[in-house]
Amino acid sequence: MTKPFYLAPMAEISHRVLRELIEDFGGCDGYFSEMISASALLAGGPFEKWYIDTAPKPEKLVFQLVGSVPETIANAADVLDKIDCAGIDINMGCSAPLIRKTGAGAAWMSSIDRAGELIDLIRPKTKRRLSVKLRIGFKDDFEYLARFCRRLENAGTELITLHPRTVTEKFKRQARWEYVGMLRRELKIPVAGNGDISSPAELIRRADGECDAVMVGRAAVKMPWIFAEARKEDFTTNHTRTFGTHQHEQKKNQNSPLRSLRLCVRSLEDTGLRFLELLAQHQPAEFHISRARRFFSFFCDNLKWGNYLKNLLNREESLTEIEKVWRDYFLKNDE
Repeated sequence: MTKPFYLAPMAEISHRVLRELIEDFGGCDGYFSEMISASALLAGGPFEKWYIDTAPKPEKLVFQLVGSVPETIANAADVLDKIDCAGIDINMGCSAPLIRKTGAGAAWMSSIDRAGELIDLIRPKTKRRLSVKLRIGFKDDFEYLARFCRRLENAGTELITLHPRTVTEKFKRQARWEYVGMLRRELKIPVAGNGDISSPAELIRRADGECDAVMVGRAAVKMPWIFAEARKEDFTTNHTRTFGTHQHEQKKNQNSPLRSLRLCVRSLEDTGLRFLELLAQHQPAEFHISRARRFFSFFCDNLKWGNYLKNLLNREESLTEIEKVWRDYFLKNDE
């Protein structure tokens, strides 16, 4: 079997709409939700039902919790445990200053004892797979990272996803994937890697390396077909290892979404329209503009005049107007 491919948790974008779009192209092995505030969930905020929407594949969905108060996070995990899902993930890697200043996200990586005690508290609250997503730490110090993760493992964490950058590093510095393999050798539990996956070929390359799973973020927004395309390419190049004979698998899957994948990829206009349709159906009106802008900020990178189109789309304040601008672009740029 090939290693699992996961969709990364991304604020304002790893919601039902993107999951539906990815499933249209053939899906992936697991979806991590956008960050769910533990305190907002317990307070019963008016928008929480959209954050915990498990469609279209509850059995693949992992809820990601973010917070700074251990008891609050544990109680939120208890609530989510009662919903049909694949697991619960604790955010210890978000480096956004607003999150860190509250003591949440990557702030947890400042103390091994405190982070371990948090997992100690959560573990009895859930029978679901418990995972943690994190970074290297505040410094480039592998020994500290290994001790930190061993403490999480001992407390009952079942999967760790490493984004191999420090807390303060931005995307300009390349993710250090060698840390994923190094950490995997230190732990008994699976280690997934995340960072700088830019194409189906890169996804396959990382999956062939020293990790137990690969998580994709921004590239899955730009290319919702990336997981299915990687599976297809992996099948083509490694069919004897993975599936058996190429001809047999082609016949078996002739009715699969993958059969028309390349045709679907060419239809960028239709994919954008499909996203807007799903957004109107499955997200509240208050979320429409922010979610549309976030999606198209990545998806427009597929297009020749993508930055220009982003600017046009960002001026609009309704899905109707965004759709009109999107359609007009393709009418005027047929090539």
